[in-house]
Amino acid sequence: MLKRLERQDRLAEGIDIARHRTLEWLSAMQATGQPGGVLRISALHDEAAWPGMLLPGTYNGIMCLDLLCGLDGWPAKDRARLVAWLESHRLPDGRFRVPGMSDDGVFKKPDIGETWRYIDWHVTNYSLGAIDALEPGRQPNLAFAEPWLDPLTLKAWLADRDLRDPWQEGNNIVNLASFLLLLRRDGGQALQARVNAALDILYAWHDRLREPTTGFWGVGQLSDRTRLLHAFAGSMHNFHIWYHEGRPLEGQDKAVDYCLSLPPVIDSACIDVDAVDVLVHGLQLLDHRRNEVEAWLTTMLEALLAFQNADGGFCDVREGTRRQDGWVKGYAEPQGHSNTFATWFRWIAIAMIADVLWPKRWNWRFRRMTGIGYRLASGPSAP
Repeated sequence: MLKRLERQDRLAEGIDIARHRTLEWLSAMQATGQPGGVLRISALHDEAAWPGMLLPGTYNGIMCLDLLCGLDGWPAKDRARLVAWLESHRLPDGRFRVPGMSDDGVFKKPDIGETWRYIDWHVTNYSLGAIDALEPGRQPNLAFAEPWLDPLTLKAWLADRDLRDPWQEGNNIVNLASFLLLLRRDGGQALQARVNAALDILYAWHDRLREPTTGFWGVGQLSDRTRLLHAFAGSMHNFHIWYHEGRPLEGQDKAVDYCLSLPPVIDSACIDVDAVDVLVHGLQLLDHRRNEVEAWLTTMLEALLAFQNADGGFCDVREGTRRQDGWVKGYAEPQGHSNTFATWFRWIAIAMIADVLWPKRWNWRFRRMTGIGYRLASGPSAP
């Protein structure tokens, strides 16, 4: 028992030290000549050559800062200036886009419309998350999402989801859900009813296609370990819709079982936060295999803290090339270097684990929008 307490104390102290170091690193990422809070994505980022990358550098960094210390202490004029800067990247229909991206430089699917929809929705979800951190409740322009309130449009779009790539489709679905939930939050009674009807269609589609032995969505997951891993990584995004709405999630215990079968060691920033998310919400909603989950999370926390770079940030992985998602002929830098994307994702994992092991010891500010960084606090969100 004494050794366990000493380990816990050492880890808690490690979180405090790591947090201070990350805040110093984020401060060093401030872009030259830009409003306070506009951040380079990494120390390697040449902002003059790649000005568009200031958008992901900033939305990742702002949400990391909000998670670590909150933004309430920032002067209102500074927050307003940063919101205006973020919204300067907004297209007329409300989508946000990274400047510099073009048709010949992007790819997610052979259909260029699908490619842009994936990229724009992803960038929009995160941009709106940063804006919501700076100005909670600010009403976004979601004209681009309104067509999906039509039942036939939504059903046709769902029929085109390719579950051979559930990781990509999980992002598509949770991003759409986040926009629908914002429409419901800001709309009147009639709009709220339309959103709820759209959510019912989403639930029914998922219920038909869920693999009952795993709780995940994805083709071939029972015959291939990599396909199963991708099914898990994509499905945890979809799970957020159930968490947000307070609906029981069929197969959630099986999802927890799968994550416990993974070794609690560093993989990628995405995979690591996905596993932590599933386990933390599984504890909260099911209290399933608590002792094993807490042991897994404790070991993972040790690995995460040890993975912090000397400069105070975090990298995604140590080897290879890192690109902005979907920008295949665009910005690239070597992996292994601290960047705001990986730093935010890894702090989500650390904070979620800390919230389980030391409830309320730190005032983490988790995202309120569904998607990476969302954490169910206490019961479903209000309609």
